[in-house]
Amino acid sequence: MKLKQLSVFLENKPGRLRELCGLLAENGINIITLSLADTEQFGILRLIVKDYDEAKALLVENGFVAKLTDVVAVEVNDQPGGLSKILEIEQESGISVEYMYAFTIKSGENAVLLFRFDDNDKAVEALQKANLNILDCVELYQRAEA
Repeated sequence: MKLKQLSVFLENKPGRLRELCGLLAENGINIITLSLADTEQFGILRLIVKDYDEAKALLVENGFVAKLTDVVAVEVNDQPGGLSKILEIEQESGISVEYMYAFTIKSGENAVLLFRFDDNDKAVEALQKANLNILDCVELYQRAEA
């Protein structure tokens, strides 16, 4: 139960992010959620889009460096300690979080977090064993479009 995430390397210069977002918009590709981390020279834009193969091809054709990676979407109680519970499960399973970011919508009383683990398969197994809901792409896209 993993999702495809589009990771794009961006030069850290004015207009580059707008150019990318405009390109996706012009081609009808909706950004469901994103995270941007930058340094002085470049940034890494991580995107969840429904049409990830199409988005990647479009970006590469237009000179962007893009790749697909797997991430895990986990529902967590939206209350103090919700994230801590997930991190405890992962620590006990010997898994490390490489990065994470929050999803922009709520799922009922829960929040949705996106994780990249050093071992996504092992992480999914541990989280499911702890009765946490791992969202597949269909569930995530449906909630985003609701």
